[in-house]
Amino acid sequence: MVKRLVALAVLVAVFVGSDASRTFAQSSADTLEVLRPQPEHENSLFVMLNLLNQYHYRKLPVNDSISGVIFDNYVSSLDPNKLYFLKSEIDYFSKYKFQLDNDLQTGNLDFAYQLFGLYREKSLSRLQSIEEDMTSEYNFEKEETYETDSDKLDWATNYEELNERWRKLLKSQALNLKLSGKEWEDIVELLNKRYQRISKAIYQYKSEDVFQLYMNSFTRAFDPHTSYFSPIAKENFQIEMSLSLEGIGARLMQQLDYTLVASIVPGGPAFKSKKLKKDDRIVGVAQGREGDFQDVIGWRLDDVVQKIRGPKGSVVRLLVLASEREVTDLPDTLVIVRDKIKLEEQSAKAEVIPITDGNQTFNLGVINLPSFYIDFEGRSSGAKDYRSTTRDVRELIKDLKKQNVDGILMDLRYNGGGSLQEAIDLTGLFIPRGPVVQVRNYDQSVDKLEDEDNGTVAYDGPLAVLVNRYSASASEIFSGAIQDYNRGIIVGENSFGKGTVQNLIDLGRPVLNYMNRMIAYRKSASQDVADLELIRDQLRSGDLTLGQVKMTLAKFYRVTGSSTQKTGVAPDIGFPTPFDPSEFGESSRENSLPWDEITSASFQPTNDISEELLDQLYRLYQNHLNTDPDLQKLAEDVEKMKEEETSSMVSLNYNIRKDENEPEEQDNDLSTTIQDSEVQFTTEENREKLSEDPYLKEALRLLAELSRSKVG
Repeated sequence: MVKRLVALAVLVAVFVGSDASRTFAQSSADTLEVLRPQPEHENSLFVMLNLLNQYHYRKLPVNDSISGVIFDNYVSSLDPNKLYFLKSEIDYFSKYKFQLDNDLQTGNLDFAYQLFGLYREKSLSRLQSIEEDMTSEYNFEKEETYETDSDKLDWATNYEELNERWRKLLKSQALNLKLSGKEWEDIVELLNKRYQRISKAIYQYKSEDVFQLYMNSFTRAFDPHTSYFSPIAKENFQIEMSLSLEGIGARLMQQLDYTLVASIVPGGPAFKSKKLKKDDRIVGVAQGREGDFQDVIGWRLDDVVQKIRGPKGSVVRLLVLASEREVTDLPDTLVIVRDKIKLEEQSAKAEVIPITDGNQTFNLGVINLPSFYIDFEGRSSGAKDYRSTTRDVRELIKDLKKQNVDGILMDLRYNGGGSLQEAIDLTGLFIPRGPVVQVRNYDQSVDKLEDEDNGTVAYDGPLAVLVNRYSASASEIFSGAIQDYNRGIIVGENSFGKGTVQNLIDLGRPVLNYMNRMIAYRKSASQDVADLELIRDQLRSGDLTLGQVKMTLAKFYRVTGSSTQKTGVAPDIGFPTPFDPSEFGESSRENSLPWDEITSASFQPTNDISEELLDQLYRLYQNHLNTDPDLQKLAEDVEKMKEEETSSMVSLNYNIRKDENEPEEQDNDLSTTIQDSEVQFTTEENREKLSEDPYLKEALRLLAELSRSKVG
């Protein structure tokens, strides 16, 4: 091992010394702290290995196979766009590709720190030369392209090739700024400041940051939802803008140079916008409707949060790179009015939308459900009026029934889940009794979770459930059960496909227990225990805090025995969608757990929905697709989005890029698009609402037909 460390250290010096910018690398080498694993890291690693081995749902042996995945994950996390390492360097380090499993089991983290050291030296050298690369304005009339998908690129074989990638990257970023109205001097200043911040962030990396990067390369080999949070990352993950009472309602986290949306607070301004989503990257922030944007790439998370927070009623503008977009794409501008985040805004809401079909009018109830929520504190304290999804929806149903609705639509779009028990209880409002979902645990035991309301049904009339690609977890449990019981129709897009259960495990207590066992063992062998006792005492006193592990412990299964994992819930009638399952959703994530099935539970379908009825509704939908202007426009937009997503090559020509980013003219004449020969919406407010939301419009039309068939 000593020889290996010496070889790695020499390799770092050789590779850095061969860089064209080695002068800066050499001058910075004296000022850079050499990062090494800390004593507590080895102990945290052993505990994590034990936890994963005992409790993770996927029982993966830590062997050469997983070692190769760790290697690829770690290299990708350091240099995802293949802008720093050369092929010769990757080839050299590949000799250790299948030794990492052995290192982990002996607590050896040297490879991670040595490779990070090389990355840090090379990145700082490269970033120092950015200003020199932009001494003169690029020729934006030249017709050339830039490949944005790094998966289609091999590692550069020499520095000339690497320099060319950087030239095109900087030109693409400069072109984006030019298209937004910036002059060349401003572009140079903005990009220089951006890369200076990135350099500063790399300088400030600590040992714990490297440990987190490497541990996440390890945990992602199990599944995409298992991860390690360092103590600081654990605190940052819990930062949510709504904690200031006034904000946009989003939780943020840091991922290298980017501020990522960890989740959206249901009911808040960001949720209502329907435009900011989980895993989107915030790259710029501006105050008010006219303020200048500040580039926040490379900023600390808490600094970004402070920029986005603000008083109720004030405006913040965000530059957002959607999760499915490349870093070189032009970001979208999102205008959000800050507001107070209240439980009432997160709760279910209902409205009645009347539509006239021919000579018959249908009053249709729409219940919008942002999440599956429950006031745990109120319930545990015995409060009689505590809030929960099921309680609120039950009252809304009573209200809708008093208004003599002909059918109810449950709108679960953008509902990312929440309380499992609430998903079960909510299903119980619509079915007499029976199992709702099955859960297979890490020990392969299966729990059948049932509706336990003694056969009480709150609503037995026509029912439809509207889902989209962002409907996940508890939303999929509810919609899957409604579908399996033939209780209602599911319409919209295929859901996300998250059929796994995670738990957060703080490492403090397990590591302390491990330390006590190791101290006892060493003492029995008359070995020195001073180093272990130091860590133990620091943990006890609170002077040392450890991170936590989010671990996948179980999987959901429908009552039929089919998993929702990766496949999600397929709608009975699928609307036009731009989402490719291989690009967005659980099925697009590396190492996601596979779909499988278990034995079906015993249940009795209601048979409210027959195959003949579904065929009838599908034919009606096809007719609407051919005749309704709103649906036709939606289908056209979807196809255009699909075409744009097929190419990862972007033009570096000003006029071509401008044409690609130019939005199409919108038709503002609502009267020509909100009705057809069959269906009319009775108020101007509903006309506008449904014209802007073709998914909701078509869901209601199908529900009206479902109601007609029930009456008939």
